[in-house]
Amino acid sequence: MDADAPFLRFWAAFRENRIALVALAVIIAIALLAVLAPLIAPQDPYDLGRLVLSDARRPPGHVGSGGYVHWLGTDAQGRDLFSAILYGLRISVLIGVAAGIVAFAIGATMGATAAFVGGRSEMLIMRFVDLQLSFPAILLALVLAAVLGQGRLQMIAALVAAQYAYFARTAHGAAATERAKDYVEAALSTPLPARTVLFRHILPNCLPPLIVVATVQVANAIALEATLSFLGVGLPVTEPSLGMLIANGFQYLLSGRYWISIYPGVALIILIVAINLVGDQVRDQLNPRLKR
Repeated sequence: MDADAPFLRFWAAFRENRIALVALAVIIAIALLAVLAPLIAPQDPYDLGRLVLSDARRPPGHVGSGGYVHWLGTDAQGRDLFSAILYGLRISVLIGVAAGIVAFAIGATMGATAAFVGGRSEMLIMRFVDLQLSFPAILLALVLAAVLGQGRLQMIAALVAAQYAYFARTAHGAAATERAKDYVEAALSTPLPARTVLFRHILPNCLPPLIVVATVQVANAIALEATLSFLGVGLPVTEPSLGMLIANGFQYLLSGRYWISIYPGVALIILIVAINLVGDQVRDQLNPRLKR
């Protein structure tokens, strides 16, 4: 029970913020919809052979040739928008979480290692990180996505390269503070390998600020993926991400077919806002200076 006490205290404080609690419920609901998309969606938007062009650009509530109601309408290819949004959320959550985890691992390791070894290695690593932070993340992701090409792995690699520096800078600051504490000196005086001291003693104590950055960067990764897909350098056309769905309907906004872009955009906004609300609450609880 003692091992669970910190989590229970954290959860008790988290529940006091009703807005953050609702946002967390929204994230869980979206994650479940994304995972269960093949079971919930009435249509597989990846199966281009079953798309019927006569169902294209139909308004919400239209009964298509498949015999089911298109509750959110259809896009220019005849995709059921509800199905496409579910699969688009699946792609967005997968890419955002995967990019966040990989960027977390690379950036935290780089930043903590730089603070631990010090000297010229620290200066070299952190100057490289600072140089990358001087460029907008969207610019780096756009260039890398254009160079690497389209695909999920390429997209994740581009997002990781554009975001790991934020984790590195945060980990470096936290690890530099931990490096000067007595318990690190005591651990170094024992015959423990340096990597053990770094990964088992220093890095775990750097997790609170890194977790806060992770929540923000996952939301940013989802937004970046949508932006790149909207610009046509993200995922291939056979994988309708939310950004691509918005782009597909952009040209029809002035003709009254608003649903093709608006509904995917609303889904994207709800997901990003919910993640940011949860991230703000986590930040407030893990940073004593920000506690109300």
